[in-house]
Amino acid sequence: MHENQVRWGILSTASIAYKTWQAIQLSGNSVLTAVASRDISRSQSFIDKCQSTDPYATKPKAYGSYEEILADKDIDAVYIPLPTGLRKEWVIRAAEAGKHIVCEKPCAISLDDLKEMVAACHQNNVQFMDGVMFMHSNRLQKIREVLDDDKSVGKIRRITSQQSYAAPEDFLQNNIRLQSNLEPQGSLGDLGWYNIRFALWAMNWELPQSVTAQFLSVYEREDSPDPVPTEFTGELFFANGVSSSFYCSFITENQQWANISGTKGYLHIDDFVLPFHAPQTTFEHYQSEFVIKDCDCDMHKNNTSISVAEHGNSAPDSQESHLYRNFSTQILSGKLNLLWPQIALQTQQVSDACMQSALNKGQPIHPNPRTVLKSLGQD
Repeated sequence: MHENQVRWGILSTASIAYKTWQAIQLSGNSVLTAVASRDISRSQSFIDKCQSTDPYATKPKAYGSYEEILADKDIDAVYIPLPTGLRKEWVIRAAEAGKHIVCEKPCAISLDDLKEMVAACHQNNVQFMDGVMFMHSNRLQKIREVLDDDKSVGKIRRITSQQSYAAPEDFLQNNIRLQSNLEPQGSLGDLGWYNIRFALWAMNWELPQSVTAQFLSVYEREDSPDPVPTEFTGELFFANGVSSSFYCSFITENQQWANISGTKGYLHIDDFVLPFHAPQTTFEHYQSEFVIKDCDCDMHKNNTSISVAEHGNSAPDSQESHLYRNFSTQILSGKLNLLWPQIALQTQQVSDACMQSALNKGQPIHPNPRTVLKSLGQD
């Protein structure tokens, strides 16, 4: 490892890897060293395409197998966007090769699998983090300030969110997200992970006492052993009376909003996952008031738009660049941050509970808060 730069490899040429190519480049403390695919022509084509628009001073190497990239001593960390059904094997192999890991979400098929993955990282002294970019947005820090000031929102009572996009028929027929052996949680894993993560973040990582959920629609394909949820809703219930609902879907057009309602006001974010294209990110704070004077009954909006100076995408100050900058800074410090694997485990635990509830016709499931702490050796 260089003194002030982390050297990266990417396992797979999945579409999200294009964004990662640029984010690593813009981070300022990282460089992409190699890209691997099971077919070297695909990795070479990917590199040639990205290099033509966002070139590195030294062109990254192309590998025709994942084993080769893990054996490369010039790579310190890897990004793994492989299908969820394949991630356990390659996260563990990467950890055993001494590579720090950013793992795309959902991290694993099950909580048990993720616990094995995190354990392998801990045993080999490598950092693990999932690829939830909005966690690294400066806007999130500003939202926390407003939530914690005790006057803008007050005590949180309700959290709601939606993450959806209307997938074309070709997606439903051919995309791996509709193949249960690779992506068994479908829209819950691909989109609901963000909803659950946002709720857990708002609650300062408190786990819900109980979870209920339903499949609103599923999709069946000949190449998929089981149906996959395309439309999903879940409800989380916390010990202090706070509730949180979410909706995620492959068949409802683009929406990615979140609301946090409290005893004194509420926050609304239109684009909590992928910020809209702009030189700033924003959210709204409301303290609406109903005023009665004689025969006049007026509802006053009383809203404030709060902006944070950071680009929505493709810039050194965008959330994806922050992710790789933050991760690389952690590695360069020589210390591990246990919060990152902890919140991945918690998100997986709640996601699994939602899936279990839906499979059991909405039966309440009760996540055990000791499960994650025990797996991290903190119980």
